Amino acid sequence: MGERGLGSSWTAEEIGQQPAVWPRVAAAVEQARPRVEGLVGAALADVRTRVVLTGAGTSAFIGEVVAPALARHLGRPVETIATTDVVSDPRAAVADDRPVLLVSFARSGNSPESLAAAELLHRLTPGLRHLVITCHPQGELGRRWADADDAVVVALPEETNDRGFAMTSSFTGMALAALLAFGVGVDVDALALAGTAVLAEAAERASAIAGAKPERLVYLGSGALRGLAKEAALKSLELTRGQVVGIADSSLGFRHGPKSVLDDRTIAFVFLSTDPYARSYDADIARELVQAIGADRVVVVGEADSAECGGAQVWPVRGSFGSPSEWALVAVIAAQATALACSLALDLTPDNPFPGGEVNRVVQGVVIHEFTDSRE
Repeated sequence: MGERGLGSSWTAEEIGQQPAVWPRVAAAVEQARPRVEGLVGAALADVRTRVVLTGAGTSAFIGEVVAPALARHLGRPVETIATTDVVSDPRAAVADDRPVLLVSFARSGNSPESLAAAELLHRLTPGLRHLVITCHPQGELGRRWADADDAVVVALPEETNDRGFAMTSSFTGMALAALLAFGVGVDVDALALAGTAVLAEAAERASAIAGAKPERLVYLGSGALRGLAKEAALKSLELTRGQVVGIADSSLGFRHGPKSVLDDRTIAFVFLSTDPYARSYDADIARELVQAIGADRVVVVGEADSAECGGAQVWPVRGSFGSPSEWALVAVIAAQATALACSLALDLTPDNPFPGGEVNRVVQGVVIHEFTDSRE
């Protein structure tokens, strides 16, 4: 990435290393497979078991991206509940006495909400089983559950524990690990080839977008790609210190009010689903955006003919993917590179965009209050 014009920061390195790291993620999951299969198999043997994916910020969006693929693979609902929601309203997360298979995503494992959410669910849920997917097994979450009964900690390669401020390698690494841990078939070598192809053009394409000096970046997607849109928007907010505002929504939901954000300083991205049915709605909104703000301010991410999307710019993501969730691991590189390019164009330091500590790599300032439950 650095040699291609997006600087020599940790963030640039961590974006660029992702395809090379993915096979190592797969190896880490494979090493843990006997323990993971034992845990998951025991949990899912009870048809009442809820599968709940949790995390905060980017780690919560991982759940939103992979949940649809896991639900289809398992043939049962998969829920996503952010740790921040579990902590603030535990009883909404545990409304009945069904057992829970909790899947926690954690880069550092030191977020106060991640620790508290797991403890609250353990306290309130009979028969909780806990799968921890983390980039830092020495963090508090990993250490807390490493030797616990009915828990497995999957430790990802050290490279996934991003040194930069924003989560990049950690996002794709943990998402891939979740798919593989539940037995979703992913051709990791093909995924890496697709990611490498996107990276080859990333600096040029992202720099051109940053050169237009957008003040707002809109990201839209359907199904699993709505979670991807949220992650993309967050990357813009984080790496530009909020100077380029990121907005995320679904391709259909955007018309219901959020479309008001469009102006002549907006660039809109549409993640074009690999699912033909969802894709039709993505293409519809892309054409509508072209009419609203012009073809030069609309970017379709995916394998498409520009004419299909009203003449919008196309950022190609080519390859054969088993699901939109899998495709998202490659497509996110476009958003990561764009956020980095915008950060550099604003003369910011992407590895530490908040030198005053207003926002931190590991969240600070959270007070965990004591929870009392009359039903206990």
